Amino acid sequence: MSVAPGRPDESAARGALPGIIGALVCVHACMAATRVTASLLVLDRGYPEWTVGVLLALFAVAPIGLSLWAGRLADRHGLHRPLAVGVALGASGAAAAVVSQHVAVLAFAALATGGAVSVAAVGIQREAGLMAREPRDLKRVFSWVALGPALSNALSPVVVGLLIDHVGFRSGFVFALALPLLAWGLGRRVPRAVPVGRHAEEDSQGRPRTAWGLLRLAPLRALLMVNLSLSACWDAHSFAVPVLGHARAYSASAIGLILGAFAVAATLVRLGISRWADHLDERRALRWAMSLATGVCVIYYWLPGVAGMVLGSALLGLALGSVQPMILAMLHQVTPSDRHGQALGLRMLATNSATIVMPVGFGALAAVAGPAAPLWLMGGIVLTAQLAARHIRVPALP
Repeated sequence: MSVAPGRPDESAARGALPGIIGALVCVHACMAATRVTASLLVLDRGYPEWTVGVLLALFAVAPIGLSLWAGRLADRHGLHRPLAVGVALGASGAAAAVVSQHVAVLAFAALATGGAVSVAAVGIQREAGLMAREPRDLKRVFSWVALGPALSNALSPVVVGLLIDHVGFRSGFVFALALPLLAWGLGRRVPRAVPVGRHAEEDSQGRPRTAWGLLRLAPLRALLMVNLSLSACWDAHSFAVPVLGHARAYSASAIGLILGAFAVAATLVRLGISRWADHLDERRALRWAMSLATGVCVIYYWLPGVAGMVLGSALLGLALGSVQPMILAMLHQVTPSDRHGQALGLRMLATNSATIVMPVGFGALAAVAGPAAPLWLMGGIVLTAQLAARHIRVPALP
């Protein structure tokens, strides 16, 4: 990993990291709170399971159109502009759901809050990569950054479940609305780095360098394939828990607890990575995580009661929670330093493209073959993705 343009000085980087993690927690929690509230609301109103699948898919539609643009924006301007766009999108989507809970408005809220995460996260992940002083620091930095989604997924379902049970569905959306505003307050405290400028988007002959050209890098292609399978496994769990919980007549608080167990485990494993990052081999850790995820997906349906599902969710959270720091660290090592924003945007585009198709497919599959079928499918896909993981190569550490 070479020194990237716009890198902040070391003291500024240490002070800025908590701010960008906090901003990511808030933007992601806005989306997570909206997702859980909207999913439980449509089920409560008697809509069929495939409606939940379509609604979940909409959270990934906006990122398809915005991710590559967000990558260029981050490479050119740094953190603050993509964060501002993300805050505006998240606040508008949550505000609309506060005003009306019509299914069409919930669809707009899904689009807006999903787009908010994609734009803000690309800028935040790029900024975090600049804070690593050398390649071995990347796992540690990204384990802290990955705590953002983990913390939001841990807190949001529990908070939203309690709000729904004791106040009502609208209160879940009010909670979501407050979070982007807090994210902007945190993000404004991060020092502004010197922008890279437009020259980073052109090759030596002055021709534009698009994100699609990065697919010529074989390690990046393998990383994207592995990332797709594991991201879809995460989506399968997010789909299966509300559906299984509703079918078993669990309360919203119980469903929130099950989802929260997944996120708490993901948080703990990322804290562990930040502590022992120097002793971890990215490729080996990634393949162990994929094996554990496969096993849990296969047996999840037969886990007994709320306690069993909490245990299964925690194990799956350990597996999938360890993946993002490893993938982001390897991505920054196999792509040019002045094009990290483009690579991150390409990753966001790929994962969200699958997220559109998968929830709709999960809904149809669950309606035909039962609520366990999506997890069984993902167990097989993650097992197959082990073949791609074998071809990931990163430069040797100095």
